[in-house]
Amino acid sequence: MVPNVTEMRKLLLIDNDPVHAGIFREALRCATDGPFVGEWARTLAAGVERVSKKCIWAVFVNLTLPDSRGLETFFKLSLAAPEVPALVLGRAQDEQLALEALRQGAKDYLLEGRIDSYSFIRAIRNMVERKTAEETLFTEKERAQVTLNSIGDAVLSTDIAGKVDYLNAVAEKMTGWSRNEAYGRPLAEVFKIIDGDTRKPSPNPLQLAIQENKTVGLSANCVLIRRDGYESAIEDSAAPIHDRAGFVTGGVIVFHDVSLSRTMTEQMSYLARHDPLTNLPNRVLLEDRLKQAITASNRHGTQIALLFIDLDGFKHINDSLGHATGDKLLQSVAERLLVCVRSSDTVSRQGGDEFVVLLSEITQAVDAGISATKILKAIVAPHEIDTYSLCVTASIGLATYPADGKDAESLIKNADMAMYQAKQEGRNNYQFFEKGMNVRAVERQSVEENLRCALDRNEFLLHYQTKVDLRTGKVTGVEALLRWQHPDRGLVDPSQFISVAEDCGLIIPIGKWVLRESCRQAQAWQDAGFPAIGMAVNVSSVELRNEGFLESVRTILEDTRLEPRYLQLELTESVLMRHPMYTVPVLRNLKDMGVRLAIDDFGTGYSSLSYLRQFPIDTLKVDQSFVREIKAHTDNAIIISAVIGMGRSLNHCVVAEGVETVEQLSFLQAQGCDEGQGYYFSRPVAAVQFAKGICEKT
Repeated sequence: MVPNVTEMRKLLLIDNDPVHAGIFREALRCATDGPFVGEWARTLAAGVERVSKKCIWAVFVNLTLPDSRGLETFFKLSLAAPEVPALVLGRAQDEQLALEALRQGAKDYLLEGRIDSYSFIRAIRNMVERKTAEETLFTEKERAQVTLNSIGDAVLSTDIAGKVDYLNAVAEKMTGWSRNEAYGRPLAEVFKIIDGDTRKPSPNPLQLAIQENKTVGLSANCVLIRRDGYESAIEDSAAPIHDRAGFVTGGVIVFHDVSLSRTMTEQMSYLARHDPLTNLPNRVLLEDRLKQAITASNRHGTQIALLFIDLDGFKHINDSLGHATGDKLLQSVAERLLVCVRSSDTVSRQGGDEFVVLLSEITQAVDAGISATKILKAIVAPHEIDTYSLCVTASIGLATYPADGKDAESLIKNADMAMYQAKQEGRNNYQFFEKGMNVRAVERQSVEENLRCALDRNEFLLHYQTKVDLRTGKVTGVEALLRWQHPDRGLVDPSQFISVAEDCGLIIPIGKWVLRESCRQAQAWQDAGFPAIGMAVNVSSVELRNEGFLESVRTILEDTRLEPRYLQLELTESVLMRHPMYTVPVLRNLKDMGVRLAIDDFGTGYSSLSYLRQFPIDTLKVDQSFVREIKAHTDNAIIISAVIGMGRSLNHCVVAEGVETVEQLSFLQAQGCDEGQGYYFSRPVAAVQFAKGICEKT
């Protein structure tokens, strides 16, 4: 509202000229429209800072200031205080700039040579009158109920006969008609709109607004065709214009271009239902299609299958080579999955390295197995990503409708369970859902929940099993074996919880505890006067791939004071050889520390001499499955002989695991095996029991 005559109005002069400031103060004292209070700022920065504090009624700004010149001065001020009316001051030669400022929203201008107390007073009076007129006009517009919905929208009005009598600048641009050209023309000629779906002309909204004497919205999917044929989607409304007596005298259309917003809405709708990395349907769209497939299956009497796919070893690639490489690998997998299925099927990415394939119609469950086999073969082939040739495998769980679930949620859950079973079966395979998996899933969840508390409750302990020199019978080392003393279940074997710990990430803190405790114990035995022997500790693939693994080993050795040569880390063949390009640098760093390295369960994996030569390995441990079945001239005997020979050729120590009988020991000694480990020498025992006999056997 216009301030009351008794209300103080604050005016700000932004001008570096003290003469202008004096004239400004004099004008304020003499102005009869006051009272006024004047403030003076010599720079634009100071002026902007002042108007930002509000309460300024109007601003007089010189276009030539120490820190700003020309129209930029006015633009910066307008940006800082768009609601405050501004009058510009300029030099005599700046009249064109002043006029442009008027066009850009300035209320008036004063030029040097005409800047005096009178001109200031007149400008102030004009501002007061203009403000009063603006408020009056606003009140009149309120009475007429004419609403312009958006500042900057296109506005087009007509008389009662539907002839165009006004377009604002935005309307001129959107229709392609200037105000002069459009004046007096029929609305349909200037404002040409069609239905975006049918391409047929849309009803005239103004005609309806005038006839019904009310505001009406434009029809849905309305498209405006510009004079040159360019099309833009528009939205908004048309309303009648009334005179003071309330009679309709014409109408006004207020509209704006929504092409971008509609495109964005469509894109947002797409992104809400698709994975942005692979462009595959996401979980939301999959569930929708799965529900549709179930409905169609009930109608046609067919089956559907759901394949839950999880990549094996993806996290290691992602962590080692970076997320950009990992993303490209996921995209490559997505492309191969699409090739493996029909166009009527759905390939979805659930997130991370998990995918789901919906086979919408199958005749029998075996069809899903055929598709799973095809997918496994497609994924395992090397993926050429940048300079890398990356290899991953997949574990797939299958669930079918209606046998394995009556709704989308159940099918996804059961396929997920079957996928975990595939992981348990060694990965790179598929498993059909079985009802017993529910029980195992509940059990697995229980194990995971208890594992999370086991470290805090000190429920883990280590047992130690000796390694013996087969020539001398002396103890050469000891292997630390993890046990879980559960308060209710008793002593839990590692086979029942290690895989769970790896899947949920708990293997990292558990592994650190094992390494620290075993190193502490080895040093404690030395401090107690026992002969120094090697301490072997198993390391999982998850630990080896962990970014902080090397530093953790170094810190633990320093904290426990154990010399690195007394620590031996044991890794399986599959861990080492699945991604040798990543593991070799880690092993070499460990070797540089002085830590000894062993391949555990040797003979069950790749057993490739060409691969083995890449690794700085000290020891090969022959898997106990070969030792257990030793008989002269059998395949196992031949394999053990070959491994011992391989170890010698590579200057590795060869250790036979699972030695339980005299016959096995004799065979191994005859073949020149270096060391043995197994029940024949000692079962795994607690540290106290081990210490009792260590002196006699070393």
